[in-house]
Amino acid sequence: MTNFQAEKMVVREFYQALDAADPRHIPAVMTRYCAEDLLWQGYHPFNELHGIDAVATRFWQPLRTSVTRIQRRLDIFFAGRNMLEDTGGIWVASMGHLMGLFDAPWLGIPATRRMAFLRYCAFHRVEDGKITRTAMYFDLPHLMVQAGLQPFPPQTGAHLVQPGPLTHDGLLFDAHPAGEGEHTLATINAMIMDLGQWKLGLPLTEELARTWNDDMIWWGPAGIGSTYTIDRYAEQHSAPFRAGFADRSPTRHQCRMAEGNYGGFFGWPNFTTRPTGGFMGMPGTDKAGEFRVIDLYRRAGDKLAENWVFIDLLHFWNQQGVDILARTIGETTAI
Repeated sequence: MTNFQAEKMVVREFYQALDAADPRHIPAVMTRYCAEDLLWQGYHPFNELHGIDAVATRFWQPLRTSVTRIQRRLDIFFAGRNMLEDTGGIWVASMGHLMGLFDAPWLGIPATRRMAFLRYCAFHRVEDGKITRTAMYFDLPHLMVQAGLQPFPPQTGAHLVQPGPLTHDGLLFDAHPAGEGEHTLATINAMIMDLGQWKLGLPLTEELARTWNDDMIWWGPAGIGSTYTIDRYAEQHSAPFRAGFADRSPTRHQCRMAEGNYGGFFGWPNFTTRPTGGFMGMPGTDKAGEFRVIDLYRRAGDKLAENWVFIDLLHFWNQQGVDILARTIGETTAI
């Protein structure tokens, strides 16, 4: 059986205390559960924050003041040993929504006074009972859409809801057989080897079928959307994405791990590539940009069945000279 229960408990207790705390007390909660020199990597415009105070005052307190009565609605929770030697360690991943009442503007996004869902995924490295590093990506454009804004042109896929696993078994609070996680990680690694460089030489649907079940679901971010089945994924995301870029760099990750039937990775960035035009209705440029991505997967049998994807599209387009927040909201956002 896996032995990540102590690290899981740190994150579970942190979430419980953080979500229950008055915003004024968030720094104290973070001091209890996080290392003083915490490295926090998040979605644009937050990017990289250093230390408890910066994370508490620049991200959590403003969010919690604007989106009140927050509930953390978890869909996936697991832990694992990072297979990458450079960063290593034991990490805990969670995914779901932060749901609350959008009562005051946040980052210039107008409040609705209605329920709002901030879709998120986080990887936490836990060492000696403390969280020392966090990667937290969230779907900020989806929150903008909920507020009546349109940050991007019409997308190729559908963005309706982003549910948890079909099997409703994504909360791995207990230990799981080590062999299952090894199987999942091997499947993810095979997929990365096949798809990561766009050079396998097979027709796209045949390439995908090597590591994906035919009824796969790709739960993509707002601006791209989600797709169902290998054929529609190839048509509605993978082929347009490949056609819209050139000069893709090799894939690189900060953490890659699995437990049970679930696994995933994140990069900072995952890869760089140059837009040649058309993707998301944007023009081509001569400038390579970074794709910061978190991917979580559910394995069914010997292949992958579901993939939840978080892409910092605001960061990518900002590197191309397009400030999506400023363009949509009409003001420059500072944090």
